[in-house]
Amino acid sequence: MADVAEGTHGITGGKGLPGSEDDFVPSKLGTKQHWDETYQTELEIFRDIGDVGDIWFGEQSMSRVIRWMEKAKIPQNASILDIGTGNGVFLLELAKEGYTNITGIDYSAASVALAKDILQAEDLNNISVKEVDFLSCSTELKDFDVCVDKGTFDAISLNPEHTNEVRTRYVQALSDVLKEGGYFVITSCNWTKEQLLQRFSSGFELVQQLPTPSIQFGGKTGNNVTALIFKRLH
Repeated sequence: MADVAEGTHGITGGKGLPGSEDDFVPSKLGTKQHWDETYQTELEIFRDIGDVGDIWFGEQSMSRVIRWMEKAKIPQNASILDIGTGNGVFLLELAKEGYTNITGIDYSAASVALAKDILQAEDLNNISVKEVDFLSCSTELKDFDVCVDKGTFDAISLNPEHTNEVRTRYVQALSDVLKEGGYFVITSCNWTKEQLLQRFSSGFELVQQLPTPSIQFGGKTGNNVTALIFKRLH
């Protein structure tokens, strides 16, 4: 299992740049083809040697979210959606902490196969993992108590085609799947707090900013990663 260090896992965009969303540069990291190829390779490696692959933002990012859930007293039977589940390791960690109503989705079939293999290797066969495009899932997923995103919105934001449209569709999809009063937990290395507040300004309110490692550069202190908790209002 390899940690992908916070702020160094290869997605680049608006972090550290001026506040406009126009600063994002389209990338293959925003394409389904890239993730299909990536997870197909990781699936073959897992089946060969049992390596689960990279953990986006590292294990500390998962621990950070789980600690918040514990402090917020999120019930262990709360319905939790992992948006862009990748290798499903976050689902595994949630299950280890006693959460029982967990769903992971990804639009890559290879990702879903990898996540299922990893969970089955741990005898966790009661976790739902589905091949679903989050941007087109309004009729498939509903009424989640908590939605978690670790890097998926980052990747979507780098889509070379219809860039602003897919970002808007993401916010609408989130509103469709998250119940009123539910929580949205997002970890991003591309978006600043101010940018995320602007993007999720309609129908959501900021509850909390989670602490992330800080860096110093040019006499200034900042963060490579932003982690925010939103609540859905209506």
